[in-house]
Amino acid sequence: MTHYIIWIITFLAIAGVIIRPFKIPEAIWAVSGAVILVVLQLISPAEAFSGIAKGTDVYLFLTGMVLLAETAREEKLFDWLAAHATKMAKGSSTNLFLLIYLVGVVVTTFLSNDATAVVLTPAVAAAVKAAKVEKPLPYLLICAFIANAASFVLPISNPANLVIYGTHMPSLLQWLSQYIIPSVVAIGITYVMLYLTQRKTLRQKIETNIPVPILSQGGKTAIFGIAITAIILLAASALDIQLGLPTAITGILTSAIVIIRARKNPWVVIKDVSWSVLPLVGGLFVLVEALSKTGITQMLNVLLHQSAQEAVNKTAWGSGIIISFACNLMNNLPVGLIAGNVMQGGHVPEIVKSSVLIGVDLGPNLSITGSLATILWLVALRREGQSVSAWAFLKLGFLIMTIALLFTIASLWI
Repeated sequence: MTHYIIWIITFLAIAGVIIRPFKIPEAIWAVSGAVILVVLQLISPAEAFSGIAKGTDVYLFLTGMVLLAETAREEKLFDWLAAHATKMAKGSSTNLFLLIYLVGVVVTTFLSNDATAVVLTPAVAAAVKAAKVEKPLPYLLICAFIANAASFVLPISNPANLVIYGTHMPSLLQWLSQYIIPSVVAIGITYVMLYLTQRKTLRQKIETNIPVPILSQGGKTAIFGIAITAIILLAASALDIQLGLPTAITGILTSAIVIIRARKNPWVVIKDVSWSVLPLVGGLFVLVEALSKTGITQMLNVLLHQSAQEAVNKTAWGSGIIISFACNLMNNLPVGLIAGNVMQGGHVPEIVKSSVLIGVDLGPNLSITGSLATILWLVALRREGQSVSAWAFLKLGFLIMTIALLFTIASLWI
């Protein structure tokens, strides 16, 4: 009976995160579910703290990345990039579409998919407004789809990557050998499919005389900080060092340098950071820790190993596809946590691990509830006066994600 209650509470908490009834923030639902589990003694405080502690590297990583991203946004770096992309389009809506897509690839690769959703979306909205684009939605959709499609270029491109591998993160060279071809395929196929579905809307004129804002000294410092962060994280990955602490240190230092040089009040940056993502992730870690008590992790581990022993290739295909759709029912963070616990519980073939990670990272392009990045994108979209219904996104996402997923998983055998 205890197991059933844990499942019900976890289901309701995750449903709250995804649906946000009464517009209550996602973090409240996750933390409330975790607190109820402890209060009802379904898990002990020690087990809850153990679950929270497992996310230490993720919290540090997110802290550094959100500070870095918010500092860059405050210094108008992303507005500057988007304005340059718009000017370089030279009046071609197709060129603008491609250039914004490429900017999204770069931001996602080096600042994570959440940064793309939070800070690039408003910048793109500002850029297309300056270009007097009548129908801006195709350009804004880029921010949602590339945030997930490019999120396994590097280990730092998605917090879910840290969750899945945990302390067993591959070295940088090993990561690139496993994921560079699938990343190119995912990015390329997603672009082609997104363009084909939006090509009619893209037949519109855009302004050619685009004012490009002057990049402040703080913006230049932010670029330098992002470059240094990328180098340090690539080095840490190559040396098999966990990425959380280096990310936090470089993000905090970059923000501090920019604030001090600009003589700004630190609160200007701190107040706009999406800090709620930290308790949200912490609550999800506790929920997954409780689920592990029900035996679900052990059961899935046994099933995965039995299947892999009988047919590795079928297991890779099946696990990647199942995980990708499961992410849209539960959100990819809890699914990634469960998958990470299962795969870290014993030896799993690398091709199966790769397929699962692709499912967790790329699968959320199916629906607006698939990942935290897509949820954050939807919030940013609404602030810009735009909206996309869940059904409209699902119809588009089913076509784009499914085709990209199949090609990407197939590329693992190249």
